[in-house]
Amino acid sequence: MNKPLILIVEDEGTISNFISSMLAGGGYRFVKAASGQEAAAMAASHMPDLILLDLGLPDMDGIEVLKQMRLWSEVPVIIVSARGHEREKVEALDLGADDYITKPFGTHELLARIRTALRHSQRRTDNEAVSAFSVGNLKVDYVRRLVWLGGRGVHLTPIEYKILVLLSLHAGKVLTHDFIIREVWGPYSGESQALRVNMANIRRKLETNPAAPRYILTEVGVGYRIAEE
Repeated sequence: MNKPLILIVEDEGTISNFISSMLAGGGYRFVKAASGQEAAAMAASHMPDLILLDLGLPDMDGIEVLKQMRLWSEVPVIIVSARGHEREKVEALDLGADDYITKPFGTHELLARIRTALRHSQRRTDNEAVSAFSVGNLKVDYVRRLVWLGGRGVHLTPIEYKILVLLSLHAGKVLTHDFIIREVWGPYSGESQALRVNMANIRRKLETNPAAPRYILTEVGVGYRIAEE
């Protein structure tokens, strides 16, 4: 079985080399691009399994590279950037990035994000009809539309259940507030207050300590992520 091939899009040599050694140590193959145009060409010619994309490229913004990529490819893209502003994270995730990691970052964190993104991609490729989701003591049975916590049934309202299913189908990935609202209430609703209320109710029913959640995690100013392991 071939090791996954990762395209590193990064114009700073020291950072590119650091990521390269990190990937090699993690058992991945890699190729490098130092500009947006080079990234587009290499993505088409090498067909990588995942792209690590810096936003501050010399010829174009990484956001533009992402937009162009999403016109023809669903390859997982993880934004790797020194820009940590919530607005930029939300924009990148809404445009189809699979994840966003801010520099500086640790080896274990980056490798964990890569594993998660590759697992999601594999699930899409396999196109398997997933019947259930489980993490820790939490289980969501999609077929019977039931939620269990430590073997005990949990009653959720239809909206709460819909939110939980949406998060679980994208386990490990941050879903922005706007994305969740669009998927649950429709594109023109603007139900941000309703989302906060429902999320608080879900946590109250699922978390031992809602203030320190185990299952549904908040990415401040961006959205929510359900734990995967």
